[in-house]
Amino acid sequence: MKASPLAWAGAIAAAAVFIAGCIAGNPSNRELESLSISPATAAANSSAVQFTATGYWSTVPTTVTPQSANWGAYTEMDSAPQSPTSDVTVCTTGLVTCASGAQGTYAVFAWDPQYGYTGPVCNVITACGAGCGRVSATAQLTCP
Repeated sequence: MKASPLAWAGAIAAAAVFIAGCIAGNPSNRELESLSISPATAAANSSAVQFTATGYWSTVPTTVTPQSANWGAYTEMDSAPQSPTSDVTVCTTGLVTCASGAQGTYAVFAWDPQYGYTGPVCNVITACGAGCGRVSATAQLTCP
């Protein structure tokens, strides 16, 4: 029995999809391995500063900029624990503004709650975005 041209076309299309899937990798196995924030340090001299997160992934595309992330800020003091602050406002896009009268150095952080943790559901997220092995990064902001 001879295969019809339509059957051959279907078999070729199925093989192409299979091969493309092998080359691109399985998206469900893709994991965010690390994050970075740029700029690493910035001074907000009476203006807002735009920070950008970059994600580094286990499969292509391996670098994603901007990487979607949750953002926040905390005070940076040498010997004290990190504590959330209202002196710095961070928008969901990474745009950071110092409040009127804010002075000193603050840490701006980005974290991704979805990737980087393979255990059970985690409800222990600190005010500074850490907890349960979440992928995160920090940068430094100086308010005048």
